[in-house]
Amino acid sequence: MAPTYRQRLRREGATLLALGLIASAVLLATREQAQRGPASTVAQLAIVAVALIAIGPRVTRGALAKAGPVDTPGDGEPTPLWHIALIAGGLTLLVAAVAGWDAGLRVTGGCALVGAYQALVIARQVGADEHRRGRRYFRMPGSRLGRGTVLGYTSA
Repeated sequence: MAPTYRQRLRREGATLLALGLIASAVLLATREQAQRGPASTVAQLAIVAVALIAIGPRVTRGALAKAGPVDTPGDGEPTPLWHIALIAGGLTLLVAAVAGWDAGLRVTGGCALVGAYQALVIARQVGADEHRRGRRYFRMPGSRLGRGTVLGYTSA
């Protein structure tokens, strides 16, 4: 059976969290420039955290509300975990090349925050909705970064 959306959130979020923490540690240990502007780094990561808390639940509720019933979830449209590493690593290198390793550290820290939020908060929100409505949500074709997640559901 395809992984449920909640399972995907946990797996992919945990992967992004781990990658963000490891990359942040590597940058801090190997790039002196990554230690530049610690107050700015903390402030920018705090803004990311506040944005996640303020916007995340509403976006998730919207995706759940738009979900339609499906007979079969297909493969659940899983994201290969190596894609997550490639995207996070590529974004970090791009930002660091343009703005310095301290900005790269903000990207890796942001990845860790987003991953933790996805795995711990959004997955729990989806699970509560599944329990309340007697559903299992699955990611469907058409989901794209920047355009949102398309969900379908089956009866639990």
